[in-house]
Amino acid sequence: MASITPLEPLDVSCTDSDCDNDLHCFLQKKRRGDGKRVGGPCRDCGADLVRWDRVTARNPADVHYTFRALKRELIRHSFWHRSIDPRAQNHARRKGRHRLRMAAEARILSSVGKAKHPREGRQTPFEGNILYYAQHSVAACCRKCIEYWHGIEPGRPLTQDEANYLVELVMLYVADRMPDLADGPTKVPPLRTK
Repeated sequence: MASITPLEPLDVSCTDSDCDNDLHCFLQKKRRGDGKRVGGPCRDCGADLVRWDRVTARNPADVHYTFRALKRELIRHSFWHRSIDPRAQNHARRKGRHRLRMAAEARILSSVGKAKHPREGRQTPFEGNILYYAQHSVAACCRKCIEYWHGIEPGRPLTQDEANYLVELVMLYVADRMPDLADGPTKVPPLRTK
């Protein structure tokens, strides 16, 4: 029986940066004059590293650029590179890629798809489901991150195209992190705790 090793708490916040290691925070300290929250140069060192016009265009054909840009932000980088906990891996295997996509669609619509969420900014847990890792990695975890990374204003429901785009990003993350995930469900023995 395998025992589950507790994960260390994530030691990074959305506004942290490590500019010496080329990991930045692009969330601006103030909203623009029109009240919109947008990404810009690193809030700490001023490095202007992201072509925001490309990222906010939400072009599926340019998603590789978006992923490279996301990985330059410390909080996103940490999710792209941290180990996925065993329960989250097993959950993904039990669902398989097709059912996980359906779960991703439901998750996006329920956690960030509405105009307002009662736990805005805290609605996406950090572990326990690969979709949570994916949402944080691709900046689809809360409406604030969606606004400044993807240019989708808060305060209104996501359109179907916007939701589909975020689901596609989530599933591309899953494909990157679990490339051997089967299309259909796989029988996986339960993890035992001590």
